[in-house]
Amino acid sequence: MALQLGDIVPDFTQDSSAGPISFHQWVGDSWVVLFSHPADYTPVCTTELGTVASLKSEFERRNVKVIALSVDSAESHRGWINDINETQNTTVNYPIIADGDRKVSDLYGMIHPNSLNNLTVRSVFIIDPNKKLRLTITYPASTGRNFNEILRVIDSLQLTDNYQVATPANWTDGGDCVVVPSIPTEEARSKFPKGVEEIKPYLRMTPQPNK
Repeated sequence: MALQLGDIVPDFTQDSSAGPISFHQWVGDSWVVLFSHPADYTPVCTTELGTVASLKSEFERRNVKVIALSVDSAESHRGWINDINETQNTTVNYPIIADGDRKVSDLYGMIHPNSLNNLTVRSVFIIDPNKKLRLTITYPASTGRNFNEILRVIDSLQLTDNYQVATPANWTDGGDCVVVPSIPTEEARSKFPKGVEEIKPYLRMTPQPNK
């Protein structure tokens, strides 16, 4: 059965560019972004891995660890990292899982035989500190991933886990939020002292509570 949002993600132990990783232990009490690649030395993925390395401080301030995966060996990964660092003017500072036996790819449903000739597709998984899957996105091979969007989703998840709000279309950190439908309007006005705008009975907006 396919991995669904809210499921506890599978644990595994696998080699990586930084040595063996026992995944749940490695996650600890952090959020995690796990993103997969069809193979080493691929052009779009080279730009992605460099971009993620350059965003390390952004992930760290959100308590997020990042980890990549490719079906090639850890030795191959280390060679590819040299190319990434050279061409993207950065330093890859996170592990790349070696998944030659496709164990992790199968556990996480990363193999779409009709898409990429049985190689891992380019998926993103956001996992919370309880090891639960909170988001998955799969991209076509021709389109580089937008990691600012990944950061935006993490901001939304961390906000909405702690306050009874949701985030509207194109929301970014600091923007107005939607009051969840389960809270009556009068209760919402007490709960959100910055104000509640009732556009429709089911559509109420409030300034971001933690700003």
